[in-house]
Amino acid sequence: MDHLINHPGILTAFSVIIFIMLLLDLGVFNKKSHVVSNREALIWSIVWISLAMGFSGVIYYFMGLEQFTQFQSAYWIEKALSVDNLFVFILVFGFFNVPKELHHKVLFWGIIGALVFRAIFIFTGVELINMTYLPEMDLFGHAARINVVLSIFGIFLVVAGIKSWFAEDGDDGDKDFTKSPGARLVHRFFKVSENYDGDKFFTIENGIKMATPLLVVVAVIEFTDLIFAVDSIPAIFAIAPDDPFILYTSNIFAILGLRALYFLLANFMYMFSRLKYGLAVILSFIGIKMLISPFFHISSPVSLLIVGGILIVSVVASLLFPVKE
Repeated sequence: MDHLINHPGILTAFSVIIFIMLLLDLGVFNKKSHVVSNREALIWSIVWISLAMGFSGVIYYFMGLEQFTQFQSAYWIEKALSVDNLFVFILVFGFFNVPKELHHKVLFWGIIGALVFRAIFIFTGVELINMTYLPEMDLFGHAARINVVLSIFGIFLVVAGIKSWFAEDGDDGDKDFTKSPGARLVHRFFKVSENYDGDKFFTIENGIKMATPLLVVVAVIEFTDLIFAVDSIPAIFAIAPDDPFILYTSNIFAILGLRALYFLLANFMYMFSRLKYGLAVILSFIGIKMLISPFFHISSPVSLLIVGGILIVSVVASLLFPVKE
């Protein structure tokens, strides 16, 4: 938390950037629902990545190399794990037959919800970590302070990485998303129409106010993001467990760029057919890093190089050895 106190200007700059960009996105560039072209998606992807890289430069200038590499590592880990999220988004939109011009609005409100939930997860997680350090003890001839929460996260991520490696492609292909907790929640509180009404979340049918399927889709997307956060949030805690500022800003920049990335990559998913193996290795590596941290510290620059190398290798492997449909 000291970084927040010592550099309030950086936090203010971050907040202003996010507010202005969201305002422009919703109120100016996407005021009317429309199909997002590859060109538009590419421009927005470049904008969001450039903003993230520029912000990391500010962190380097005011905070130094360690925080800079922490931001970069957390950002690219979240970005990579988010690509897995995109596969599920495609399935959800297909399952509910969401018109393409409405995809942007669903993702926008899904990401707004993610901003809130990620803040709760990260700041609560940091407090839990600070409260769960065991007294210093001698292990294997070294003085070590083990953290209960980080150790649990570490074991969880190693297991998640192994399961991800052996998971079969298309496991969600036949999933009934109407049984998702998000969908059930909407159906519990509202009557749901069978038809879309433009980009409206509510409509009037026979004098009765009803939710449209679009609200159901947003709820499903929100719940899906919560599930993915269970993997991604513990993963970035390995990078900077005591610095919520680095964790939250990197996470939010990655999440905000996810929407543009979805439209850009929806037609090029074949380029990432081997990415799941890279993500599995990254999850296991981060879990191991958490478990051995009381005895051996892997620096942030080294972690960044390892994560970046794994991502590059998995993407190159996807291009050289694509998985046939």
